[in-house]
This record gives sequence, structure tokens and C-alpha cells, in this order.
Amino acid sequence: MVKSSILMILGSAILLGLFVFPLWNIMLGAPQYPVPLGMNIHITGISGVSEFDLQNIDGLNHYIGMQTIPKTEEMVEFKIFPIVIATMSLIGIALGVAGLYAKAKPSYFLIWLVVMSILSCIGMYDFNLWLTEYGTNLDPQAIMKMVDAQGNPLSYKPPLMGHRKILNFDAYSYPHTGAYLMMVALILVLTSYFIGKRALKNE
Repeated sequence: MVKSSILMILGSAILLGLFVFPLWNIMLGAPQYPVPLGMNIHITGISGVSEFDLQNIDGLNHYIGMQTIPKTEEMVEFKIFPIVIATMSLIGIALGVAGLYAKAKPSYFLIWLVVMSILSCIGMYDFNLWLTEYGTNLDPQAIMKMVDAQGNPLSYKPPLMGHRKILNFDAYSYPHTGAYLMMVALILVLTSYFIGKRALKNE
């Protein structure tokens, strides 16, 4: 169980990297912006890729009636997500340490993995809801009112993942370093479960 427990500790500790690295990235490029505008989504808030990116994006969005990019204190998620990540990391580390002393079974590692995976899916679902609200809840008094062929207001929702053409902008949305760290963490914990399960069988 030693190898299994060490992997559990390592995987859980890697989650703390989400307090340092962005989880997601959205970039907006257009002919008039040879250097694309971008924002990085952290578990604690949203930052611009470059110094004035958020200001410029909000300036553009004002004309079509989109909301301003929310500040940390304006979204409850930026208060909840850090607590969830820190709690799950500490629980995972505690389970790994308990495993070193044969106080935790590999099945506990698997339960942690399932819970963390569910929480990750909930986070992605919530992120997609925010993108939908951000791109479709437009100010009816906006300076520019763009409609489709049927006369319906256009949606400016960035893609959850991938590329989408929005007017003359190309929007790209992809995982950032934090998301890859989370994937590595989950893989390590899954590996710890199988190694621990095999170790118990061999005893």
C-alpha cells in the first residue's frame, strides 16, 4: 500500500496547483486585433492575459449589450471553488497518509476519485451556464442590436471548448494549466487505487 498511498498523496496535493494556475482560457481574435484579447479563468476569479484585455473586452461588449466580466466578489463560485478544492485536496492527502499506516483501503481512494469527478462535472456545467448567461442575456438598450436571419437576437456565447465565429471575432476556449493538473491528479489517484487493490490481493 505504500506506493498506492504515495500516489494518492501526490495526486491530491497537485490539486493545490489550481490556486496558482488558470483553469481555463478564452481568446478573442479579429483583424483589428492582431494580438488577440484573452481572459484566464481561475478558481478565484478572472484575469486578463495581457494587462488591458478585460477592459478592452468589456468596452467591445458594451456596444452589443453584453454584461461586464464579473469581478471576484460578484460570483459566489469564486468563493466556493477554492473551498472545495482545498477541502478535497486535504481529504485526499489525509487518506493517503492513513493508507501508509494501513488505516485506509484503496476503495476509499476510489470514492474520493468519484466525488472529485462529480464535483468537476458540476463545475464545468456551472461554467457553461455562466457562458450562456454572459453571451445571451443582452441589454435591450444596447447601441448595436444584431439579429439572425429569423430576426432573433444573436448569441455571443463563447464555446465551452473549441472555436466559434462571433461576428468578425474568432473565439477560442480551451483548458489551461490548472485543468491539466486536475487531469493528472485524477489519473494518479485512479492509478493509486489499482496499485493498492493489487497490493492487497498479493498480501
